[in-house]
Amino acid sequence: MTFSLAELMVCAASRSFDNDGEVLATGIGLLPRLAASLAMRTTNPEMMMTDSQSYMLSNPNPVSGMTSHEGQANENWMGFARIFDNVWSGARHALVGPSQVDRFGQTNIAALGGTYDAPKVQLLGVRGFPGNSISHANSFFVPKHSTRVFIDGECDVVCSIGYNPDRLPRCYSFDDIDIRRVITDLCVMDFNGPNKQMRVISLHPGVALSEVQENTGFELAVADTLEETPAPTNEQLAVIAELDPLNFRAKQLKDNPPGVRAA
Repeated sequence: MTFSLAELMVCAASRSFDNDGEVLATGIGLLPRLAASLAMRTTNPEMMMTDSQSYMLSNPNPVSGMTSHEGQANENWMGFARIFDNVWSGARHALVGPSQVDRFGQTNIAALGGTYDAPKVQLLGVRGFPGNSISHANSFFVPKHSTRVFIDGECDVVCSIGYNPDRLPRCYSFDDIDIRRVITDLCVMDFNGPNKQMRVISLHPGVALSEVQENTGFELAVADTLEETPAPTNEQLAVIAELDPLNFRAKQLKDNPPGVRAA
């Protein structure tokens, strides 16, 4: 069975939602959305999902193959007021793509370099990251694992809460923070290391632990039993193909590398 690295990452990311039950799942970007949709179709049918607008779906629409919303499944409507009710109540799990992640799990999507008032590169701004990170579960999807993303020191702009005791909001503790998984093109990680240290829990096929550490700007913990990231099943690949019939996933990672790293 052959599969791409993009498909391997989609399946690995989908496992972030396995035990969530009835929550609003949000996947930001094509591969994260496929991951959330795959979980909804296979391991967690109780999940709720919008079509990136306001329509609620029990069976996710494909991410490609339609030039308009005409003919798509629209089962219910969920405006922003109801979405925010889910956000503030904790009944949401977002799979997001930060530009920077530090040792605490704090993230940055706002600006890079320079000063806060005069950054070298202006990005999106903090957007919904502050409120999302203090309200509900989050996981991170990083297409290119490097020291430019997993940086030494603190994020240039701290957009979301992490396991940093010096930045906890009043009356908050680590128990109030819920960062589930970090999925990259090299491995899968969580924050269950000592003192909530980022921890490698599985390596993608053919990837060495030393490569992961070399591409991370801070020390990583390692799970007592370090596993290989499971390969996609035939069922998962069939669902992904149904959700992405034009194979847009093949354009998300440079050169669409295979899921098993060559020796």
